[in-house]
Amino acid sequence: MQQVKKVVLAYSGGVDTSVCIPYLMNEYGISEVVAFVADLGQGEDLELIRQKALDSGASKSIVGNLVNSFC
Repeated sequence: MQQVKKVVLAYSGGVDTSVCIPYLMNEYGISEVVAFVADLGQGEDLELIRQKALDSGASKSIVGNLVNSFC
């Protein structure tokens, strides 16, 4: 079985997903965690959440505008 090196994590900015980033890296040997933050029009400061993912160890953090997808 091949070792997974990169994962995309649906990231909310909460404690659970923030802890999940280093957990995946330490426990499963994942070398790259990309955090995906979904903008559903919730009105939160998503730049702060994006930065929190990076501060938690994510190699990249993407904010996807999904507002029109759910209208």
